[in-house]
Amino acid sequence: MKLKRILPFAKQLIMSTVEPGDIVVDATAGNGHDTLFLTELVGEHGHVYAFDVQEEAIVATTKRLEEANKLDKATIILDGHENLHFYIQQEVSAAIFNLGYLPGSDHEIITRGDSTQRAIESLLQLLKVGGIIVLVVYHGHLGGKEEKDSILHYVQNLSQSFVHVLSYQFLNQQNDPPFIIAIEKMKEQK
Repeated sequence: MKLKRILPFAKQLIMSTVEPGDIVVDATAGNGHDTLFLTELVGEHGHVYAFDVQEEAIVATTKRLEEANKLDKATIILDGHENLHFYIQQEVSAAIFNLGYLPGSDHEIITRGDSTQRAIESLLQLLKVGGIIVLVVYHGHLGGKEEKDSILHYVQNLSQSFVHVLSYQFLNQQNDPPFIIAIEKMKEQK
């Protein structure tokens, strides 16, 4: 068996869950790579909701989707992922987060544990049974360790009868390597 690197494993988790026609969320649109990937998975009748707080991320994501002729498969929203419940009322099969900052932009603008936790809480209400939330946690920046600790504390305390939570990481890599937290919804919470 070969161990998958972080990003390929994140994509594998999403691909194993999303089917054509599904509604999915890119909680941190960034440069649009995951948004484009998700539009390909949901096919002709599915839809992607992509969120980011930075105008430059919205522009980059829009451009990437236009170039791939997939813009009609996504709604790109200039707002924080903690507000996703204002935009989405349908059942969601999967969501992906890339926590940290937008590569090549202002490192002062970062995701934060409290807003990410609120987004996860909303998604758990919208997520179908068998659906998955994948968080790629980049924590080697100012504020990253606080977010990592906050999110880990939150997910470790989710009920195991409601969700299963996985951590996937390489333990012998230096310089704060990213890792994955995956949350699979097992049944509706009562």
